Amino acid sequence: MSGTQEPLVEADRLAAELDDADPPTLLDVRWRLIGPPGHDDYLAGHLPGAVFVDLDTALCGPPGVGGRHPLPDPAALQAALRAAGVRAGHPVVVYDGGDGLAAARAWWTLRWAGHRPVRLLHGGFPAWVAAGLPVSTDAPAPIPGDVVVRPGDLPVLDAGQAAELAAADDAVLLDVRAAPRYRGEVEPIDPVAGHVPGAVNLPAGEYVGPDGRFPAADVLSERFAAAGVTGARAVGAYCGSGVTAAQAVLALHLAGRADAALYVGSWSNWVADPTRPVVSGPTSDR
Repeated sequence: MSGTQEPLVEADRLAAELDDADPPTLLDVRWRLIGPPGHDDYLAGHLPGAVFVDLDTALCGPPGVGGRHPLPDPAALQAALRAAGVRAGHPVVVYDGGDGLAAARAWWTLRWAGHRPVRLLHGGFPAWVAAGLPVSTDAPAPIPGDVVVRPGDLPVLDAGQAAELAAADDAVLLDVRAAPRYRGEVEPIDPVAGHVPGAVNLPAGEYVGPDGRFPAADVLSERFAAAGVTGARAVGAYCGSGVTAAQAVLALHLAGRADAALYVGSWSNWVADPTRPVVSGPTSDR
């Protein structure tokens, strides 16, 4: 199946691949930070053959000091992926409700777990519907897969490593939350407002549209360069709980920075330790 190494797949191409004798495994990961569970959306209609996988319970660990969406236990993740029919080395396509956040975290998690190839449906479920492609309400019972989770295939930052990256002259730590949260003017979710000292603010809207679609690679490179991601400077990203930042890592991959690291615990992990420093005010100049 050609082109399956690319991070993104368009709806029309995916539709053609689903007609193959051995189509990619589809994972519906629709999710909301606040609101009705994504499974309700799945039951109302999904891509034919797609299996619902819950971001909170299957692709992340329980919330706690590690953050609101920490890394999953490898054995639990393997069991969840096998139950969804994921096979070792077989293509997987993930999609969500359109903003690309949950799908990006799912993409990142599968890649971190050592699974390839895995792609994200560009534009998510709305792009599929807009293309006039079929929708199903049938819930398939997948044949259990044999995927083996081998963590560590994508770089991860803990709090100490994030602090080091933010302080280094030859590195950039991106804070991709909205500017008011970065500046410490408002914090709607976590108990402390502000940002990691030295982190550079690059709100997600600078590199991805509200429909979850990314601009061309050269445009992405320019936007990241404006935030200091230039040359061989190491780069990592964080947000509130490691979901939006996973989308930043995907965007960095599209811009040619496959070495980009994710601070999975993100701000929710950083503020869990009251001894960690917190800064408020405008973005750092890097």
